Amino acid sequence: MENNKSIEVKNLTKKFGDFTSVNDISFDVYKGEIFGFLGANGAGKSTTIKMLCGILEPTSGDALVSGFSIDKEPDDVKKNIGYMSQKFSLYGDLTIDENLNFFGGIYGLQGEALEKRKAWALKISGLEDRENTLTSNLSVGFKQRLALGAAVMHEPKIVFLDEPTGGVDPISRRKFWDLIHEISEKGTTVFVTTHYLDEAEFCNRIILINAGKLIAAGSPAELKEEYIDSTVLEIDCPDSFKVIEKLAKEDYTQSVSAFGNSIHLILKKKYTKGDKELEALKDVIADTAGGRDNVRIDVIIPSLEDVFLNLLEKRE
Repeated sequence: MENNKSIEVKNLTKKFGDFTSVNDISFDVYKGEIFGFLGANGAGKSTTIKMLCGILEPTSGDALVSGFSIDKEPDDVKKNIGYMSQKFSLYGDLTIDENLNFFGGIYGLQGEALEKRKAWALKISGLEDRENTLTSNLSVGFKQRLALGAAVMHEPKIVFLDEPTGGVDPISRRKFWDLIHEISEKGTTVFVTTHYLDEAEFCNRIILINAGKLIAAGSPAELKEEYIDSTVLEIDCPDSFKVIEKLAKEDYTQSVSAFGNSIHLILKKKYTKGDKELEALKDVIADTAGGRDNVRIDVIIPSLEDVFLNLLEKRE
């Protein structure tokens, strides 16, 4: 039977002295999927991706990447993947064309094959007819799309993207994700780390990691359904931080947190819009917010950020 797994991780651990960055994690990634590896900064995402790319040696455990062991065959792993690092991975003092020639040469491309893939990378980056521009002169959005194009010039079966949209504006982030979907649709497995939880909605499956341990896994819909089975409210009102402090002490509160300019309140029970209990909640908030007319409460579909914060609060 054909193995449909691109990555198989078994009890992977990485320690730096007494500090455990990645703690005995196991999971699988399937061929052709967009797999999100999510967590806050310092959760262990980049350490994991560097081990899976053969850059860091694991302290214990192993993983098969495209069929090769990261412990015993790291050089074979590197030959069969694409990798885009957290920082801009191309050379700022080289032109776009020089960068693509360099990376194409590393991947063994030459002649007509190289020219064809260079043309493709320029097209998907939106940089056609700008081959002689220094990459240091590009905007962050263009740089990241070009770096992705360079990382997959050799058409690898798996591409690792480590925090690829850090510092990128929202419009450029969306264009970058459109490009990720285009690559995935052609059969490439995309393994992406991010701390932008809204981006995880674009993934087929997700793993949440915190302090080096896996805390949840599934599709975005599965995570919302499995880990939040009660009502989530969005509240707009003045003095939101005082309101959060007050709601955190109430018996019906499962978790409460700031969410932009609003408050997200996860209740311990399931309610529907119009329930008397929800109307009574306005009175609880009104004292702090300066009256009922200053309070807006809506029942909403939970976001992945709600899921993540709720999981962390439960663990604490």
